[in-house]
Amino acid sequence: MIPPAVLFLALSTAWADVRMPNIFGDSMVLQRGIPLPVWGMADPGEKVTVTLGGKSFSTVTGKDGRWMVRLKKMDAGGPYEMKITGNNSLSFKDVLVGEVWVCSGQSNMWWRIGLMKGIEQEIASADYPNIRYFSTNLVSTEEPQFDFPGNKPQWKACSPAVIKDFSAVAYYFGKAIHQDIGVPVGLVHTSWGGSVAEAWTRIEALKSKRELRPLVENLDGVKTAYPEAKAKYDRNYAEFQKAQSKGTIVDMPLAPRNPNERDWPSGLYNAMLAPMIPYGIRGVIWYQGESNAVRAWQYRVLFPTLIKDWRSAWKQGDFPFIYVQLANWKTATIPVEGTWGSWPELREAQLMTLSLPKTGMAVTVDIGDSTNIHPNNKWDVGSRLALSALHVAYGRDIVYSGPIYRSMKKDGNNIRLRFDHADGGFTARNGESLRGFTIAGKDKVFHPANARISGTEVIVSSDSVTNPVAVRYGWEDNPTCNLYNLAGLPASPFRTDSWRGITEGKINP
Repeated sequence: MIPPAVLFLALSTAWADVRMPNIFGDSMVLQRGIPLPVWGMADPGEKVTVTLGGKSFSTVTGKDGRWMVRLKKMDAGGPYEMKITGNNSLSFKDVLVGEVWVCSGQSNMWWRIGLMKGIEQEIASADYPNIRYFSTNLVSTEEPQFDFPGNKPQWKACSPAVIKDFSAVAYYFGKAIHQDIGVPVGLVHTSWGGSVAEAWTRIEALKSKRELRPLVENLDGVKTAYPEAKAKYDRNYAEFQKAQSKGTIVDMPLAPRNPNERDWPSGLYNAMLAPMIPYGIRGVIWYQGESNAVRAWQYRVLFPTLIKDWRSAWKQGDFPFIYVQLANWKTATIPVEGTWGSWPELREAQLMTLSLPKTGMAVTVDIGDSTNIHPNNKWDVGSRLALSALHVAYGRDIVYSGPIYRSMKKDGNNIRLRFDHADGGFTARNGESLRGFTIAGKDKVFHPANARISGTEVIVSSDSVTNPVAVRYGWEDNPTCNLYNLAGLPASPFRTDSWRGITEGKINP
């Protein structure tokens, strides 16, 4: 048995050691051009000194043992060594300064390079030592964490030996930024397949919006009831398995909500995001929405709330937030073959979120896979995200978006549509006639429409609608549509009406 005095001394020594979240480590990339937050834990009242690039910064920990220093702005460069000294010393080697992007969302952001097809040459040539990658564990917790729970992730330099574990979207995005800007790029990947947006948002932010409060109602009651509910579920599941073994068809019991489950409100924020805040970043790329599509109307509030919440937590201003609009896919939400389900309304919610400052959207409705929710083409996704980032984050005067609907004007039996990001006009992909447009009168019945390009306008009509009042484009889960600007970027699906949608009023998971 360890004597109490020895045990106390050991615990005291462990507490006195300077500790830092694992986002700090060998081969990390620090954000250039901003004061750099560096933080950790140590003994209360302990002096901590951080040295980087020949300059030192010191502070004294507070009563809670927390400390933070802010290093002065640095230009891109390296490698450096960062040293942290207190009662003990830490040292991080091969540190670069460049551009840092957080890459988050659900499975299409998680999708690994090693799962893609036909990119053997890409993998073999992926020797980019100045692109660094950091990926968090899949964990959900009820409370915000100081460090990432579980095995500690590490920064990795991009090479053919390790790239198969990289997020494909993050890699193609980072590669494009690195090659264009010419500085080191750090990709901080934190995503979980199937996750909902509320799991990535703080409880306080969810409570602040009337439309989102149902997501967090009675969480304490659910937690209290969970042990008994779980025991009941286990018994019912055992009976279910027994019945199955005898060939009896019975309904599988539903598992109760678990406070540590993936979709628990704020759970992924607490475990997979909080430990890296306020690490210096340039911005965020985001690919998520599939799991919120059945509540697309609510996403109009939820998604902007998430963005504002992250910006508030980071205290780095309105950093760029660039996201992917959902690709085409033949979803299970289609009520009748050839009609639309909930995904058009989710895309609309994403389109509306462009009203927030310093946001950008990559349209992917032309590069999905009708039979696979995880389309193989991640290179165009990453490239389009990078185009948007080059404009929003780096001020490049480039064409970075496809056409975005701006306004309509009725002209007899026609409706004339005008768009942003249509400088120079439009094209129908592969020289075909325009497809994907429908038109309706006051009866709200939509008919396939004829559409033609007229300069910087699109004129839409149908012999079946003599008095048109509304037009929709790409308004299906898996649309066939082909309007592009002359830069080769696709138009976002849209509608000119505001008629009630099928997800309006759906606010509970």
